[in-house]
Order: sequence, then C-alpha cells, then structure tokens
Amino acid sequence: MLTEGAVGLWQGLAVGSIALTGWALGSLPEALASAMVAWRFSGARRLSEHAERRAQHGVALSFWLTAPYIAAESVHHLFGEHHAETSVIGMVLTAASLALMPILGWAKHVLAVRLGSAATRGEGMQNYLCGAQAAAVLTGLAITAAWPGLWWFDPVIGLGIAAAAIWQGIRSWRGEDCGC
Repeated sequence: MLTEGAVGLWQGLAVGSIALTGWALGSLPEALASAMVAWRFSGARRLSEHAERRAQHGVALSFWLTAPYIAAESVHHLFGEHHAETSVIGMVLTAASLALMPILGWAKHVLAVRLGSAATRGEGMQNYLCGAQAAAVLTGLAITAAWPGLWWFDPVIGLGIAAAAIWQGIRSWRGEDCGC
C-alpha cells in the first residue's frame, strides 16, 4: 500500500489528475484500517466487543480521512476546467491494483467470517473499494488520454471516489456489512 500510494501520489500530482491523486491518497486510510484491525486482535482486546466497536469506528474514520480533500479538489478542477495529462505509470499502477485488491479484499472477508469481526469485514471493504476506484481511475486516464475533450471525466471520477468513501464510512460507523 505504501508503494501504491507513493507512486500514485507522485504521478497524480505530476499529471494533474485528481482522480489518480485521490485514489493514491486512499492508501493512507487503507493502511490505517489495517492497523486498526491489527490493534483489535492484539492483547486482551481479542475477546472484547467494545474493542470490536472501536475498531469499526476507526475503520469508518479511515474512510472519511481523505474524502473532503478529494471532493474539494474535484470541484476545483471541474469548475476550473483543469485538464489532466496522461500517465502511463498511473495506468499500469491502477491496472495492477485492479487485479490484486479484490483478491486481498476477498481474503480479508473470509478471515472476517472466521473471526466474526465486522471491523475486519470493513477493512476488507477498503480493498474492494480500492479495486473499484482503480478501475474508475484507469478508465478515466484512458478516456482523457484518448479524448482530451472529455477532460471533465477525471474530476467527476474524483467526486465519485469521495462519495464512495463517505458512504462506506457511514456503513462502517453503523456497524453494517459492506453490502458487496
């Protein structure tokens, strides 16, 4: 996640793509959610319902961490008619994430069932969300590369990424399943 986030952020900022930048920033909440689940199952917290609920709230907060920035920058790019450039590295990175993140999310959901942990399920949803966002970003990068007149596609995808993160944060806060 660290490499994905660092390379994605570098490329997103370099080419001016808020969708790629927002997707890359999503690596930070993913890492925080992983840390929350690890915390949840360490020490005496393994059997604590209170710790499970706190971990669910921590996962929810991790979803909400970058959404305001992504939404604000998307609106700024949309109304400022900002045209993102093409990023081949960004396209390769998002394609790799599209292939790997659903596998990781599935593994965490299997583990969540075995552990009976909604927090682990929510953390696995981070991976599914990352894969879905990678698909959207990859599509947006390809479309804006092929048809520069569709420059607005990039910030619209950024808004979608922010909205999805907020919604999944709400579901996790409430203790609801990911619904995937």
